[in-house]
Amino acid sequence: MEKVRVELNERSYEILIGKEILSTVGERLLRFSIGRKVGVISNPKISELYGQKVLDSLKKEGFDPYLIVIPDGEAYKDFFWAYHILTRLLELNFDRKASLVALGGGVIGDITGFVASIYMRGIPYIQIPTTLLAQVDSSVGGKTAVNHPLGKNMIGTFWQPSLVWIDVETLDSLEEREFISGVAEVIKYGVIWDKEFFEFLNLNRERLLKKDKEILINIIKRSCEIKAEIVSKDERESFLRSILNYGHTVGHAIETLTGYSTYLHGEAISIGMVSEAKLSHFLGFLTKESFKRIKDSIKSFGLPVDIPAIIEPEALLRTIMIDKKNIEGRIRVVIPEEIGKMKINFEVKEADLKKAFFEI
Repeated sequence: MEKVRVELNERSYEILIGKEILSTVGERLLRFSIGRKVGVISNPKISELYGQKVLDSLKKEGFDPYLIVIPDGEAYKDFFWAYHILTRLLELNFDRKASLVALGGGVIGDITGFVASIYMRGIPYIQIPTTLLAQVDSSVGGKTAVNHPLGKNMIGTFWQPSLVWIDVETLDSLEEREFISGVAEVIKYGVIWDKEFFEFLNLNRERLLKKDKEILINIIKRSCEIKAEIVSKDERESFLRSILNYGHTVGHAIETLTGYSTYLHGEAISIGMVSEAKLSHFLGFLTKESFKRIKDSIKSFGLPVDIPAIIEPEALLRTIMIDKKNIEGRIRVVIPEEIGKMKINFEVKEADLKKAFFEI
């Protein structure tokens, strides 16, 4: 297995990446000081595909696992389903030594981490991400949240997992659209941090889209290395970590305005990355050539790049105004100065957003 370590002193943990490793996760959990009861949180599709394998692995090592299934989709990452999970944990008499396992994509990882952070004031949890997007992004870094109708991820906590366990074999069960959605977050790492990685992705586009396992392990490891380095330097997003939000200001607004049901997360983020790169070019930072390179790269992977016509400018700007990066009504964005280098929390006027996004 490949290994990446997130260095956070007493909250440090490992990201382990391999093939066909789901059946050994129980053995790995024996290294942790956790109780016998384990709640495996998943959705119907993933639980049917991999749930029994994880449960059997846990039982084999003496754990007492319980499967808790919630509906699949961003629309279900809310208070109602968080409350449902909490209720089941109480009904099953989970105590402070119990732990949770997030078996699924970003929605499952986010809501499981959120529940783990608030149940009895915090219990351990383990991430087993089964989508590319979750493997390279949402499973790492300890951001947990549920959505609100007025904004995505507005109710959440920082709560680091004890372990991230990545089996690339789970990507074979992903629909093409879901897989390509995850590629958006991979491209993001190249733009915000590593130009060579950006070029590597474009050179290996065909192998990546064919889910070549060697390439997948390579790009997942590099993505996790970048995120681990950033999170280790700025766990709670006081400054540097905000570059991970590239594309998310516009992307989250699009998800909110479309009811979390029209676009997959990575698709909304890809539109956001192009829009925010366009803003940077409009403001005089990113060259026309670099903007075109970013846009063309994202488009070449089959991802959307344009703000949909159904989104009204005023509605988008209104939703952007409640972005978490904003301070006292001032709009702050992270935008690329060049590929591999970002301008962090740059204050921008509402009028400039409107011109860049809708008038040029």
